[in-house]
Amino acid sequence: MSLELVFDYLLSPAFFHGAVLTLLITIVSLFFGIIVGLVIALLQETELRAVKAATLVYLWLFRGTPVLFQIIFIYNVLPGFGIRLSAILSAVLALSLNEGAYMAEILRSGLHAVKKGQRTAGLALGMTRASVMRFVVMPQAARIVLPAVGNQMIGMLKTSALVSVVAVEELLLVANQTASANFRYFEALSAAGIYYLALTTIFMVFQSILERSLDPKRGRRGSIRKPLSLIAPKSEIQ
Repeated sequence: MSLELVFDYLLSPAFFHGAVLTLLITIVSLFFGIIVGLVIALLQETELRAVKAATLVYLWLFRGTPVLFQIIFIYNVLPGFGIRLSAILSAVLALSLNEGAYMAEILRSGLHAVKKGQRTAGLALGMTRASVMRFVVMPQAARIVLPAVGNQMIGMLKTSALVSVVAVEELLLVANQTASANFRYFEALSAAGIYYLALTTIFMVFQSILERSLDPKRGRRGSIRKPLSLIAPKSEIQ
């Protein structure tokens, strides 16, 4: 066990590059996962049975099979159909499609949490259904689902380690390759673990700040306190 070697690994370009690639894979996969999930959630609201059936098949496939299976399947099977993607693109595609299946349920529950009376009121004011969804429902649903989306982002960060199976040089693969060269697994994996904990902590702090900034009660509390602070004490009035 050598703490100095752990420190050297933390500052090494290979580990830093692996951490950056892990972060990029996480952010890009989550971004497209949210888009896919939102599309699926909106399509589930349609009255067309064929569309609803297609969304259910999608959810069944990507929630019913392991992420690792999906990564390997996309990387190895798509070239047989003439679709050749790099290891990184294959990994991002698999993670995005998998995340979209779970994000669809999260976003759908957020949309349903907004009271129907607000949609009715928006339509009564002459707004189109698209405008009601964009300006009335979406902002409120975003606040509702933010904690769940934040948890999914942290989960995606840890799930991204699976892409090493298709030789994407993310953080875990770099640590494993480094340890295989000198058999110092404790130091290499400890350095990788510190990077993972640091990134997770950053995500958690960012999520907490965002939740507080979007909390509608926070603004109301501030607006109530200000006038009360201007009221003179009873002793001064007398």
